[in-house]
Amino acid sequence: MSPRRVVVTGLGALTPIGNTLPAYWEGLLSGTSGAAPITYFDASKFKTQFACELKGFDPLAHFDRKEVRKYDRFTQYALVATQEAIEDSGLDLDRVDKDRIGVIWGAGIGGLETFQNEVLNFAEGDGTPRFNPFFIPKMIADIAPGIISIQYGFAGPNFATVSACASSANALIDALNYIRWGYADLMVSGGSEAGVTIAGMGGFNAMHALSKRNDDPQTASRPFDKDRDGFVLGEGAGSLILEEYEHAKARGAKIYAEVLGGGLSADAHHMTAPHPEGAGAIKVMQNCLRDAGLKPEDVDAINMHGTSTPLGDIAESKAVKAVFGEHAYNININSTKSMTGHLLGAAGAVEAIASILAIKHGIVPPTINHQTPDDEIDPRLNFTFGKAQKRTVNVALSNTFGFGGHNACVVFGKID
Repeated sequence: MSPRRVVVTGLGALTPIGNTLPAYWEGLLSGTSGAAPITYFDASKFKTQFACELKGFDPLAHFDRKEVRKYDRFTQYALVATQEAIEDSGLDLDRVDKDRIGVIWGAGIGGLETFQNEVLNFAEGDGTPRFNPFFIPKMIADIAPGIISIQYGFAGPNFATVSACASSANALIDALNYIRWGYADLMVSGGSEAGVTIAGMGGFNAMHALSKRNDDPQTASRPFDKDRDGFVLGEGAGSLILEEYEHAKARGAKIYAEVLGGGLSADAHHMTAPHPEGAGAIKVMQNCLRDAGLKPEDVDAINMHGTSTPLGDIAESKAVKAVFGEHAYNININSTKSMTGHLLGAAGAVEAIASILAIKHGIVPPTINHQTPDDEIDPRLNFTFGKAQKRTVNVALSNTFGFGGHNACVVFGKID
């Protein structure tokens, strides 16, 4: 059988710059920074004392107290973003075959806060093992898609993808292929993460991955800037409704964009550092274009992985030039992590949403906080510095790369 077309019919976003899809998009276009001093715990003794937390998120506005006790924050975020996406899709849950609807969800860590708190409680006790009966089901990464399926009765393919910061892009690619090849008609896919915790901040600090710009956190996430000193940890969720094209047309769904293809690769190089010449990044973009049947010159915009790390931004910039050649200078490149921070396993989904909305609205969000050019990054590339730029976007790529050398790239196109 030939592959079926797959489109995006619903979106939901819960991010450090907006707790709904419209608020997220407004935050992107206005160049809002989500970074601020940490409020979740006392971070005064940490090397990094700021992060991109959610602002004004109240779980009791979405769940009763019993549910809040049962769900780690990463699952709460997944459920909230997915509810918005389903409502946005206009899906009538009483008129669909739920056996043909699945959930594939990405999380790089899962319930880190749950794990942390249970261990701390045990360590501070008298040695008697008193653990929460929800400890394991709250912690495991696959619980988020499991709970989504339970809540809505979706009985199709259901699992979690775990590939560090590429996790939710991996989820989207898997969801694309399950629909393409007839295993489902509709998939809920995306990712969530809640890594702003004592353990999360401490662990990333220990490996010198985070910015330490405590005196000016709002400008700390500065991709491609000479003075970048690490990423800013973020949290949240992005949820997408992927649907077979004819299925979407038959129910009169609005369509944001088409999912044209996806690519995967491995750096096979280092536990945490990228290949210095961007070898894995080159392969993943090439694989993505090949899967979609596109030429390099077809691409109008790229939402870069762009974490604001010294090595990563250089390697990815080299990779773009290697893949796109002279056309690289015609592409609007940006990094929305300059505003949201790095959402780890949720990054791929949240950034894919930005790419899809760029296609829909004909405007590319900016890369903020750039002040000093880096001699190792080609200044002729258009990084969309400072403010959003209007342009027709027919094809947009979204890159995500994870610790362990995991690379995933998804490409979206304007629907005919």
